[in-house]
Amino acid sequence: MAFSVVVVGTSWGGLAALSKLLGGLPADFPIPIVVVQHRGKESEHLLRELLQDTTKLTVCEIEDKDPLKACTVHLAPSNYHVLIEQGFVSLTTEDPVRFSRPSIDVMFTSAGDVYRSETIGVVMTGANEDGARGLRHIAQLGGRALVQDPKTAEIPIMPAAAIKAVPKAEVLPLASIAPRLVELCQQANQVARLKTV
Repeated sequence: MAFSVVVVGTSWGGLAALSKLLGGLPADFPIPIVVVQHRGKESEHLLRELLQDTTKLTVCEIEDKDPLKACTVHLAPSNYHVLIEQGFVSLTTEDPVRFSRPSIDVMFTSAGDVYRSETIGVVMTGANEDGARGLRHIAQLGGRALVQDPKTAEIPIMPAAAIKAVPKAEVLPLASIAPRLVELCQQANQVARLKTV
């Protein structure tokens, strides 16, 4: 079965981690990527610009009801929760969850609910436990769970919490996450082609 979305959550140390991850993906990476990076309300569009300098993919800051697009990184704006819906993303200003808005858990949970086994969740460096519950939800619904090896994380708390919540998650050094995403995409496409033969 092909994958429909890659959802990525990170916090402290996320700029460097995201730069490495996105920089390792080809310009034609066919699965939409949605990213929640915890950041301050005042950060505006600086994160998008910094990430765009590191990747051949298109990086856009999400606006309400934006369609999910291949070859695109959809970046959560500051101070909004992101919900994954069928074919698009929406924004909400509901209360922070565990002190975070955007919340990784909220985004991951909505992705799992909509795309189930067609979801890949990725948790990277961060200083809190946001993302662990959401990644567990994705895994319980048949999606893939990838976690940055805490040994390669600037702050290991977030990936360590994700591993505790999802013991069967694939734990990968930061440099191996992008190649693994490409590999998963290729494997899914091969399976899909075999089913049509």
